[in-house]
Amino acid sequence: MQGRFVAEMATLEIPPAELRRVVSVALEEDLGWGDITTDNLVPPQAQARACVVFRVDGVVCGIDVLTEVFRSLDAAVQVERYEREGATVGPGTTVAMLSGPARAILKGERVALNFVQRMAAIATATAQYVRAVEGLPVHVIDTRKTTPGLRYLEKYAIRVGGGRNHRFNLSDGVLVKDNHLAALRNEGIGTVEALKGLRDRVPHTVKIEVEVDRLDQIPDMLEAGVDAILLDNMSPEQAREAVKLIAGRAITEVSGGVRLDTVRAYAEAGIDVVSAGALTHSTAALDVGLDFLDATD
Repeated sequence: MQGRFVAEMATLEIPPAELRRVVSVALEEDLGWGDITTDNLVPPQAQARACVVFRVDGVVCGIDVLTEVFRSLDAAVQVERYEREGATVGPGTTVAMLSGPARAILKGERVALNFVQRMAAIATATAQYVRAVEGLPVHVIDTRKTTPGLRYLEKYAIRVGGGRNHRFNLSDGVLVKDNHLAALRNEGIGTVEALKGLRDRVPHTVKIEVEVDRLDQIPDMLEAGVDAILLDNMSPEQAREAVKLIAGRAITEVSGGVRLDTVRAYAEAGIDVVSAGALTHSTAALDVGLDFLDATD
């Protein structure tokens, strides 16, 4: 499954099986034993048209998920896209139009909007970070600080916003963090020794990245021959010093303290990659609504 995900992510598609899974779980959670309001109020033959509207500036993302929500409820619901994924739109923009059984549209409204509001917010925030470092040879990437169960969708949203993805899960790549090193020290195992042994145990196609939070840790990482060094919670000035020390012998990544107002300073320090957990763990939902139209509209 993972290999397929990576291939499809490159072309900005969500794997169909994952799309069905997350929508099924969300609908089961929200519907329970049925929509007691809609089922007892709205006639089964009622038809409706409704528009999906961005109420603020944003990047369109999640229309495939929205479509799957309504398709799962009733295949008779039609979704017409007005804007492509990744398009930047302004307040009042209708990005999609729904038509079909009113009951299905009412039942799926909240779930569909929850997905779109979340995904569009992440894509919009990512696009802001990417614009902030425009013109510099640096990549903006995500982290594993994602909503449990929604990682596929959130990492997809990062790509829609113009960013790139870090490892998808723990089996994707080697990232030795401070607690790994602490565990080794507690066993009396030296860092360089351990990292060289790690290189012998993982496939040659796998890169090894190690996290450091002090400049004096960098020489050991270079001696161990790691492929990438993650500078954790360093200031832009410290990052600049780290880049000089590393001198192109490893890929440099900075994480921790990366915000929209600081990302360019890190990029200007010569860092290769900036990873921002805030893109997925702290981005507020975008204001997107679903408005029913009158029969005369």
